[in-house]
Amino acid sequence: MGMAVFFLNRRERNGKTFIMTKQAVILAGGRGTRLGPLTRQIPKPLLPIGGRPFLDHLVWNLSRHGIDDIILSCGYLGEQIADHFRGRGEGKVRIRSFIESTPLGTGGALRFLAPELADHFFLLNGDSLFDINYLDLPLPSGISADALATLALHPVSDASRYGRVETNGARIVRFLEKDAHPHPGLIHAGLCWLDRPLVDRIPDGFSSLERDLFPLLATEGRLFGKQYGGYFIDIGIPDDYHRADRALLSWHRRPALFFDRDGVINVDHGYIHTPDQFEWISGAIQAIRWCNEHGHLVIIVTNQSGIARGLYDDAQFWALTAWMADELATRGAHMDAVYYCPHHPSAGMAPQSCRCRKPHPGLLEQAMSEWDVDRGRSLLIGDKASDLEAAQRAGITGHLFPGGRLDLFLQEVIHDRPGLIL
Repeated sequence: MGMAVFFLNRRERNGKTFIMTKQAVILAGGRGTRLGPLTRQIPKPLLPIGGRPFLDHLVWNLSRHGIDDIILSCGYLGEQIADHFRGRGEGKVRIRSFIESTPLGTGGALRFLAPELADHFFLLNGDSLFDINYLDLPLPSGISADALATLALHPVSDASRYGRVETNGARIVRFLEKDAHPHPGLIHAGLCWLDRPLVDRIPDGFSSLERDLFPLLATEGRLFGKQYGGYFIDIGIPDDYHRADRALLSWHRRPALFFDRDGVINVDHGYIHTPDQFEWISGAIQAIRWCNEHGHLVIIVTNQSGIARGLYDDAQFWALTAWMADELATRGAHMDAVYYCPHHPSAGMAPQSCRCRKPHPGLLEQAMSEWDVDRGRSLLIGDKASDLEAAQRAGITGHLFPGGRLDLFLQEVIHDRPGLIL
């Protein structure tokens, strides 16, 4: 059996092709004074939430979206953060820590990291989590070609403690300061997509993106925003910290949509193993993106007897899967994981104890042991009786895809199971 989380590569934006980043910067240098004694000996981003340091939740969410180069910008008690992540990664993710000798603010922190930054990258606050489909944020819909930053915006019932963002269409026109009067509005939810030339405009020393650079970009018409309604938590004050401690365990647990590959995700031409042989099933990318946008895990479980038969090898299988991931990423979609069985009972060196080849449930059982899957709200879509039998033996519901548009079939399934939607 095998598993991987896959990464984005190329995108089209306003008619231009560029290499999409796999990089995210997390600003983890704040002192957390509003949390009082909680942060006297522990940096705010390492405070335990649901039994794990808060940063671990951010890294997990980034990695499942295919972001494999994570930079931690550390300040107060930064050695603790560096020690926590030294030699660690989430799957294939590389995590690097850089510690400021003096506080530089959010702008100065980016300037300090300039030599390490990709041409485009995600930027996240280390004390908040906004659970959206990250891969949608860089997509060009409504965004000007000369944009330098796109902010993820979140509507809240009380924007007074954050400060409001005013927009004209997708363009951000101004920021309003925090005030003492509760009122609804859009806030910057601590997640944005930045172009590297923006960093060259940040002066050396202390500066703030929120107070210095973003308002300037707004006046120039180069700052944009996209509104999302995903789960948002900020641990900056004690009440929210304790609320997050209760909430994040249930946030991790989510439904999984298990898809067979050949005949469901792609047309089954027989032993597909190269991009030129691959043909997406109509509506497959849309179905996967729907799952991403509703917070469901997308996990592929596939028999690959062509490996046992010697028609292709594991490396070719993973190369095709990486190509699929790149294709999905250009449409703002991703697979969380892929599990496969390379065995066949009458070919190759199939172990007698193989439990991964469907109708055995081994692939599903492995996936559910490695992901916090809500089995009662999970399902499998396959095109063979063996897929449905594997689902039944794993304790989840299976649905037989008859062909046609996968996204429309998925919507029919969802209509019959409204509890699936988060």
